[in-house]
Amino acid sequence: MSRKFIGHALMLAAFAFSGAAGAQSVGQAHDIVVSDAWVRATVPQQRATGVFMRVTSGKDARLVGASSPVAAVTEVHEMVRENDVMRMRQVKAVDLPAAKVVGFEPGSYHIMLIDLKQQIKEGDIVPVTLEIDVGGGHKSVVLEARARPLNTRAQPADAHGAKTQGASGAHGAH
Repeated sequence: MSRKFIGHALMLAAFAFSGAAGAQSVGQAHDIVVSDAWVRATVPQQRATGVFMRVTSGKDARLVGASSPVAAVTEVHEMVRENDVMRMRQVKAVDLPAAKVVGFEPGSYHIMLIDLKQQIKEGDIVPVTLEIDVGGGHKSVVLEARARPLNTRAQPADAHGAKTQGASGAHGAH
């Protein structure tokens, strides 16, 4: 087995999900997988930043909210072009079609951490909880996003169209 495959398998095994039925592991059918989770580091006194990741659901689902203890307000946002101007706006939900990767990345969907309680420095680990509706049920997905430098851009796609694994990832609660 390749090192990359083993690394991905170990990362997936670390995810923990909670919901009405209790904890579930990623290996079960219809679970949600979050990968490449990262947050943009901030400068002193900066009040907001973004969280980025890739989300795949085993069946149709919707991301309906998020929270993090590092911010007073956490919102799901998207960037859209209106009259040749990029604008950021809050959205109520993001569809997660079955077996499709949905990218939350700079210039697209992302999670906004607003009214930060402290500066986020490169290398910091930021806990984030995603609220997801799956077939009328509710799941809370807990992950950790590692802070990358302020000037970080989205990872380039590899030859298969998938994003390359960065220095951070998403992990279940430890």
